[in-house]
Amino acid sequence: MSVVLAGGSGSRLMPLTADRAKPAVPFGGKYRLIDFAISNLVNGGFRHIIVLTQYKSHSLDVHISLTWQLSNILGNFVTTVPAQMRRGPHWFSGSADALYQNMNIIEDEKPHHIIVLGADHIYRFNPRQMLDEHRDSGAGVTVACTRVPESEASSFGVVELEPGTNRIVAFHEKNPDAPRLADDPNRVLASMGNYIFETETFREIMHTDASDSNSKHDIGGNIIPKLVSEGKAYMYDYTTNQVPGDSGSDSHYWRDVGTLDAFYEAHMDLVAPLPQFTLYNDQWPIYTTSPTEPPAKISSGNSSSSNVDNCILSNGVIVSGSQCTNSVISQGVRMREADVQRSVLMSGVRVGKGARIRNAIIDKGVEVPEGFEIGYDLAADAERFHTTDSGIVVIPKNHKIE
Repeated sequence: MSVVLAGGSGSRLMPLTADRAKPAVPFGGKYRLIDFAISNLVNGGFRHIIVLTQYKSHSLDVHISLTWQLSNILGNFVTTVPAQMRRGPHWFSGSADALYQNMNIIEDEKPHHIIVLGADHIYRFNPRQMLDEHRDSGAGVTVACTRVPESEASSFGVVELEPGTNRIVAFHEKNPDAPRLADDPNRVLASMGNYIFETETFREIMHTDASDSNSKHDIGGNIIPKLVSEGKAYMYDYTTNQVPGDSGSDSHYWRDVGTLDAFYEAHMDLVAPLPQFTLYNDQWPIYTTSPTEPPAKISSGNSSSSNVDNCILSNGVIVSGSQCTNSVISQGVRMREADVQRSVLMSGVRVGKGARIRNAIIDKGVEVPEGFEIGYDLAADAERFHTTDSGIVVIPKNHKIE
């Protein structure tokens, strides 16, 4: 049984999450964030999948219903499950509570193991290999981990291992002073937010946590530390995971796109000359649905030719007499004699003649007027739009620029 946690509000991705759940945020020109987690499960052969939703879930529900239609002849399914208040008149109070409130589904399925994945990471991952190691270890829970810079320790749960084994002896949740790795003092071993539980362990710990009035009912903050204290938690090293078709340059790439800057940088990883993460692995594809759009077109304008370099162009894009570099251009975007650099333009954006854009994320349906500049005067941009600490300008969906 696989569970994808997709109920987070995504406040750090505002304004992209103003009217959509974080896992429904578009990514890479044609995908949604949740497509990566579900694709990893489906490619790995796990096709009994529930997606737990809560906040602003309409577009996420629609996307999953249109995209993830698996054959039910073999009993396969991907289905969304909203907060149903089965355990009382309250919303999910944490990731563990979301699982606890849906114990009835797990009891009906009667699985031997439960895979729990987050819905908002960019990566390729074969969960079958993690399950094999989980079974061999006899663990109650296995936590997928990867090395991240020590400066990011405050953003993740950091794992401390028993010397010479993969048994977890301490779990430091978002602690900037979490212990560094002995063989690499500039890095820590971080939880990726992916877990495999043995079902009986899962059942016991969820009931115990639900009855604890002092718990925040969070997997990383409460469930994993409790299982660590009982000696039941083991680590799975993501760098040992082998995915068919990995090019080597993007092997074991993983990025948590929980902030606007991380979201932007993940897009820049796609368009680098030697991309840190490639979308072009035919042996382990990222699946999604695409509207019927014609192919992208690049043409000369009335007064200039087009130059497109290090860009992803989705279906329906028309670049006319424009300069476009190091950018991700989503479906149906039109630009006319404009200049776009190091930017992410989502579906349906229109860029008027003479407009200049750089270092920006522009959400769906925005029209950039003729001659307008974005990313060239950050003080002026900050008065009109959202800007990040690193200087990325973010314009929300359907915003009217005047």
